[in-house]
Amino acid sequence: MSTAGGTDPELGLAQTSGALPDGRQRPGMFGVTGTGDTSGFSGLQREPWVELPAGRPYGGYFDEVMDAFAEAYPEAEGAIEKVVLHRGELTVHLRREHLARACQAFRDDPALRFELLSSVHGVDYLAREGADGARLHAVYQLTSMTFRRRIRLEVAVTTADPHVPSVTAVYPTADWQEREAWDLFGIIFDGHPALTRIMMPDDWDGHPQRKDYPLGGVPVDYKGATIPPPDERRAYR
Repeated sequence: MSTAGGTDPELGLAQTSGALPDGRQRPGMFGVTGTGDTSGFSGLQREPWVELPAGRPYGGYFDEVMDAFAEAYPEAEGAIEKVVLHRGELTVHLRREHLARACQAFRDDPALRFELLSSVHGVDYLAREGADGARLHAVYQLTSMTFRRRIRLEVAVTTADPHVPSVTAVYPTADWQEREAWDLFGIIFDGHPALTRIMMPDDWDGHPQRKDYPLGGVPVDYKGATIPPPDERRAYR
């Protein structure tokens, strides 16, 4: 990230942690273009980047966890797309067909014991992956109460095929969390017992937290002036 006065010190961290693809930039704090940005952030420039796979040793307890997973899940090598270590946190990117069985191994193996699924949430990497890429990510935060450890699992899908296996049979707490990710991002969790909306009305059209979802709104009259709705006065990406 850079400003008119120089380079942000965190840019170096981003460059060492991941690759900066093809020089693309996202202007403004929220991708604002043109006029109307009164936030004071319009001078910021952020370069999208993707995480590079981490190499061994990962450090801390992460090597022990990944070694135990490889023993507990014989298909681990084919299941893992990459392992990312960033800011002291480990993220294991999995192929979606292995997700539920991998979660079973993380929960049940005595050397792993990730008994708690703390959260499931969605992310839309539209700017980084493009409209047709694997932009929708389902993210799973696992916690071991036995060993006081945390890791993250992540699965990526496209909007054309947004299917991910449900993990409700392994972690019952995923029930309402997967419903929220479906409601707001449109990720379909196959095998979920009742995949219905939980935040928006049942008849709502679309998934509001996707980056290309229209902001909408209504014009507002204020002291003789008409203020247009957000999607008519700024562009957000």
